[in-house]
Amino acid sequence: MEGYIHSVQSFSTLDGPGIRSVVFMAGCPLRCVYCHNPDTWTMTNLPKTEPSDLVGRLCRFIPYIKRGGVTFSGGEPLLQAEFISECTDALHEKGLKVAVDTCGNVYNSQVAKLLDNIDMALLDIKFTTEEDYRRHTGGSLKSTLDFMGELESRGIRTWIRHVVVPGLNDDAQDIERLKRIIEPYKVIEKTELLPFRKLCVEKYEKLGVKLRLADTPELTEERLKELEAVLYGD
Repeated sequence: MEGYIHSVQSFSTLDGPGIRSVVFMAGCPLRCVYCHNPDTWTMTNLPKTEPSDLVGRLCRFIPYIKRGGVTFSGGEPLLQAEFISECTDALHEKGLKVAVDTCGNVYNSQVAKLLDNIDMALLDIKFTTEEDYRRHTGGSLKSTLDFMGELESRGIRTWIRHVVVPGLNDDAQDIERLKRIIEPYKVIEKTELLPFRKLCVEKYEKLGVKLRLADTPELTEERLKELEAVLYGD
């Protein structure tokens, strides 16, 4: 089974516990208004990669990532679940832990098989109402929560990520809803609020794609801290 890989980041401390290598898979079913990686949306014009080739490349980083592991991100990695499953088996043989960073909007028998084998998940809860989720991503909050139920039933340790965008989901009610959404799940170890940033502007310009939030201000650190107090407070 071959896969389409956009890029590999050898060293990261932001995509799971410890120092990790991050594999950005190509292809995504969503079109989030704040997406930082529009260059990962499609698999067009990318060479195919064998699992053994990718694993061999990742193994060069073992001295640095042996206590962290490998995170498959994207794009949406679960579009290529079968490929990641083969890589996961080989990475486990090398003593490396595997995480997937996903929107939770892709689920089939191949994804189910992969979930039985990964060590953790980073799940993006993008918006807290079905209407907002569909309007601003093209996906479904229900699908994400159904996926969260699969993680819970398997006991997969999970980190939640929620990007906060001024004018879209940056009021206290949004964060209170997020808090209620995640409250029932025992496998959630951590929830992160990520501030909206516009570091991706050049990517959009290069692709000739309009950034719909070009005129939206970035979230301030002050406002982020206020919302974190809502999320983490009693």
